[in-house]
Amino acid sequence: DTVLCFPRGPFLVAMGRSWHPEEFNCAYCKTSLADVCFVEEQNNVYCERCYEQFFAPVCAKCNTKIMGEVMHALRQTWHTTCFVCAACKKPFGNSLFHMEDGEPYCEKDYVNLFSTKCHGCDFPVEAGDKFIEALGHTWHDTCFICAVCHVNLEGQPFYSKKDKPLCKKHAHAINV
Repeated sequence: DTVLCFPRGPFLVAMGRSWHPEEFNCAYCKTSLADVCFVEEQNNVYCERCYEQFFAPVCAKCNTKIMGEVMHALRQTWHTTCFVCAACKKPFGNSLFHMEDGEPYCEKDYVNLFSTKCHGCDFPVEAGDKFIEALGHTWHDTCFICAVCHVNLEGQPFYSKKDKPLCKKHAHAINV
C-alpha cells in the first residue's frame, strides 16, 4: 500500500510535489537542498555541484560546463555569451543569424559582408528580387533608370557616361 503524507509544518514544493525539508536532498550526494539552489533533471533534484559534474552540457566555444542559460544552435550547446557573430562578436541572443562558410553572422554584418548591393540604391538585392546586370554592376529593375529624367531603362537601349545610365534622349544632350 502507498502511504500518503499530508505535509504539516514547513514544506517545499518542487517538481509538482510537496517535500518535507529533511527529505528534500540531492539525488546523488544526499546534501540537503532546503536552503540552497538546486536543479531539476530527469525527474530528480540535484545540488549545483552534482548537476555540473553529471549533467551540465559543455559549451562548444569555451569547452566549459554551462550552469546558466543554454543556447542550442548548430546542433551544439553554447553559453549565451559564447554564441556570437563571427564579425562583430556580439551575442545573438534570440536574434536571427545567417551562415556563411560555416560561421554565424548577425543580420547587419551578413548584409554588409556578403550581400550583392544595388548600384542604384545601395540596398541588398535579395532572393526573389528582379535585377539587372549592366555597366559592370547589379541593379534592382526599378533602380536602373536614366540619371537625368529617371525613366526606367529596363529592356530599353541605354548609354553610359561616368558610370551612370542615360536614356537615348539624354545621352548626348546633357553633361552628367
